[in-house]
Amino acid sequence: MSTLSRPKHIGRNISRIRELRDMKQEALAQALGTNQQAISVMENSETIDEEKLIAVAKALGVTAEGIKNYSDENILSIINNTFNSHDSSTLNAVNFQPTFNPLDKIVELYERLVQAEKDKVEYLEKISKGK
Repeated sequence: MSTLSRPKHIGRNISRIRELRDMKQEALAQALGTNQQAISVMENSETIDEEKLIAVAKALGVTAEGIKNYSDENILSIINNTFNSHDSSTLNAVNFQPTFNPLDKIVELYERLVQAEKDKVEYLEKISKGK
């Protein structure tokens, strides 16, 4: 069966949107007044009745049509178009330049770790002499 004629798997779309929203099944279940197992069953279902779909859409902050028409390709296209624009504010958000030298931070961390080990050895030596 070709991809074009295959019906959308609504449960899978709900799962993907929920994951993109960084929401756990338990959180969605709580928003819908049900349990995690019910969400799991729903996400494994190809079809969902319209009333339940509207409630899920509201809990996810999208429209029922958005769930029905969701596709990873559309999301990737939106991301690609967003980050390939020549808008300088978008480019500045992506090309973060730290105001410090990362190598200096690594050396600083290493020196702190070495000092902590020296302090630990010194402390253990004091304890062993005290016995």
